[in-house]
Amino acid sequence: MENAPLKSWIADMLLRHPEDTVWARAQTEVTWGTLRSKVAELDQLFEIQGIRPGSTVAVQMAPSFTYLWTVLALWTRGAQVILMDPRLTRTEVDRLLNLCEPRFLISSGSSGAVRVVFQDQCEVQVEVRRSGHPASNPHVLLQFSSGSTGYPKVIGRTAESLLSELAGFARMRQMPQAGERVLLGNSLTHSFGLIGGVLHALGVGATLVFTPDAQPRTLLTTLAASRANVLFGVPFHFELLTRVADPVSLPALRIAVSGGETLRPEVYERFHERYGVRIGQAYGMTETGIIATDLTGGLEPPAVGRPVSGTQVRIRGGELQVRTDVSPYLYANDIASRYADGWLRTHDLCTMDEETGVLSVHGRSDSLVVIGGLKVDLSEVELALSEHPSVTEAVVLFSGTIEAFVGVTGGTTARELHAWCRDRLSHFKIPRRFELAPAIPRTSNGKLVRNRELLVSRMSGSSASASGPIGARA
Repeated sequence: MENAPLKSWIADMLLRHPEDTVWARAQTEVTWGTLRSKVAELDQLFEIQGIRPGSTVAVQMAPSFTYLWTVLALWTRGAQVILMDPRLTRTEVDRLLNLCEPRFLISSGSSGAVRVVFQDQCEVQVEVRRSGHPASNPHVLLQFSSGSTGYPKVIGRTAESLLSELAGFARMRQMPQAGERVLLGNSLTHSFGLIGGVLHALGVGATLVFTPDAQPRTLLTTLAASRANVLFGVPFHFELLTRVADPVSLPALRIAVSGGETLRPEVYERFHERYGVRIGQAYGMTETGIIATDLTGGLEPPAVGRPVSGTQVRIRGGELQVRTDVSPYLYANDIASRYADGWLRTHDLCTMDEETGVLSVHGRSDSLVVIGGLKVDLSEVELALSEHPSVTEAVVLFSGTIEAFVGVTGGTTARELHAWCRDRLSHFKIPRRFELAPAIPRTSNGKLVRNRELLVSRMSGSSASASGPIGARA
């Protein structure tokens, strides 16, 4: 693993700004001087714990300044960082630990958080895993993406890959600049929040702003009070802001950029009507980083912008593919269905305007759905259900909410299945409605029916049916 370029870049960025200049603010302000001292303290702590260059370290922490200091300190030590979402349950975490076999796990004391809100500081618990191994690949960052088999794919990024993406962001004139204030709503474990948000701000000297919760009024008040120039978020944040009954003026807001999932045209229009700023787009994926942008919002959804400089794309069978020299996947069994001959399948259904080169996204070709900016592979939910001893088959669909149609034996109830899922899946992946029957209807060629209307009509009449939202008739 070659970490030196990233370590050098972080060291250079940390020394560029006066100690008393504000680096970030949430409930409290953190100066660049405090940032440097906290990273140095954690660097010493991790040395005592035995974290060395090439150590593999999984991190599952609450979003916080402490989390950011931890990641920077680990890269300063030359470690490979494996990021795990704080929403993951212990079962999900154990599955990833068994897959990647890191030598260390750093956590803030709990897994499976239902509500993930930014806090200034949190615990730092270091667990040494005797079964773990040092890094055997050149990647400085490992992340996870939902896979078509229901198991997560492991994605690696090298130091050169991260620095190249940061250089690309720095060339975009509309990205945050030195001295600007950036309210960052994106997840800090996902690519755009970490790279386009945190690391880009570190590189240019922008000030990060975090809101303590995602309530519409809190979000708006934080935007106004901080005089934020830039808002980064997912469509959920912008929809919340359009719901505020008496919106205030945001004269300092220069750009607002959405990423992570499809932005609905009505949210795009309402936000502009209320705040006078059009929502821009940052379109990318964990495997590649940023692919296309329209940061100023000049293009209406479903357009997401033009491919960024240096990115090659093509459309085959209505699906977008991205050129990449090597597979981003660490395990061979992940490659075949997604990567071939130097082209990565995105599974996004796209069109490209021949004259302007603008990409528009029209949905997915696989089982992946996005809920509030969080990706859920429905096949993962089906897999979790199928592991229940009384479940014979399962079909999981998304129609505004996740619904499970399940073949069961032995009088199993929806309440039992909900509890089963709660122990194995993050809360946002758990079905909100269960429809149970002795068997799921099949097509004439023997395949499970996946049409929601047919499933509801055929299964709801069964004497074994147990349907309804969470907790209802369960």
